[in-house]
Amino acid sequence: MRFDQQIDSSLHKDLASKILHFFSDEKDVLFLDSNSSSQAQYDWILAVGAVDEIKQVSGNSFEAFQAFYDKHRDWIFGSFSYDLKNELEALASNNADGIEWAPIHFFLAKYLFIAQGGMVKAYAHQGQEPFDFSLLEEEIQEQGNTFDGKIKARIAKEDYLNNVDHIKWHIQRGDIYEMNYCQEFYAEGVSLNPLQTFQDLNKLSKAPFTSFYKADDKYLLSASPERYLRKRGTTILSQPIKGTRKRGANKEEDELLKAELLADQKERSENVMIVDLVRSDLSKIAQKSTVEVEELFGIYTFDQVHQMISTVKCELKADKKLKDIFEATFPMGSMTGAPKIRAMELIEEFETTKRGLYSGAVGYVNPQGDFDFNVVIRSILYNAKNKYLSFMVGGAITIASEAEKEYQECMVKAEALFKVLERKHAEQL
Repeated sequence: MRFDQQIDSSLHKDLASKILHFFSDEKDVLFLDSNSSSQAQYDWILAVGAVDEIKQVSGNSFEAFQAFYDKHRDWIFGSFSYDLKNELEALASNNADGIEWAPIHFFLAKYLFIAQGGMVKAYAHQGQEPFDFSLLEEEIQEQGNTFDGKIKARIAKEDYLNNVDHIKWHIQRGDIYEMNYCQEFYAEGVSLNPLQTFQDLNKLSKAPFTSFYKADDKYLLSASPERYLRKRGTTILSQPIKGTRKRGANKEEDELLKAELLADQKERSENVMIVDLVRSDLSKIAQKSTVEVEELFGIYTFDQVHQMISTVKCELKADKKLKDIFEATFPMGSMTGAPKIRAMELIEEFETTKRGLYSGAVGYVNPQGDFDFNVVIRSILYNAKNKYLSFMVGGAITIASEAEKEYQECMVKAEALFKVLERKHAEQL
């Protein structure tokens, strides 16, 4: 990418939104918004247009990803879908798939905008004219999200509750210790204004790993609070989430709910199981004795929920490439369970929807080989071609799980998604 110019973002109201609208006809767009989170290196990043891309590769997708990066040694943006697990292990994914997101998709952008500290740096790929910011002077008119459908549950509540009990039976047998069990809500034959819906969701949730992602006729509208993996220099960092509480009606209730979450032995147990799994994954690529838990059971507050987040990091072995890092750690432990392979087998058995991009990862790699990727949760997926809308929510099932509480936790996680689509739970289920 060629650095062209730097501007003061305060001179352009809603700059990111205006750029997104301006490039709305581009086939490939990825907007990553930290919502001013201290966890992120940048305020926001926006990549638009594709000079080159990889999608639906044959053979090893992680090898293809490495080759694509090595070819360009530049900023690349894109996603790994959950079902790449089938390339890493002897697994399959045969459930219904209404979204049909590519297993892997990365692109080299025509234009790149990076906001940090009140300034926006604009880059253009060789052969592209520098971007003219004067084209953004016109005010944007909100159009409404246009959603016109009815959201349905893919699995009835009674079946969900029974499945939780069956998963616990597998835990009692010793097959697994913990499993991330998810359910889908969907709508068919619907119209949607993806960009307006995303902006509504972002205003509501303000999550640190938010993303708007357009890949041809498919869209991801994500309010993810979770980081999958970050690399800075030789340091790899993962921040799995396990443990959720709703927000309180006031400050006093909020504090009580946070204290309750921190003290909950079931939540702490499921969190530490995944921390151990992440430690095991990182040990495959780490220098000896460098895997460490930087923070255990941290309680973080977001606009919609309180979350228990732990931070695990390591120093990377000198001979490890990008593909090695992702092959060792994907899919992320917070979205699978432990032991990981058996948990993924049971996920396929108990879930009724192919996860696709959900519980995969979206992010970027920079020219130095550093990267940051989120976990695709709290997200709406939309296929504009077949007019199918989907979102999934789930949680960790352990021996201490109570089926009704697990279901209610799903509803807490889904609340913002229902709300942004202007529907209430009771009207839909």
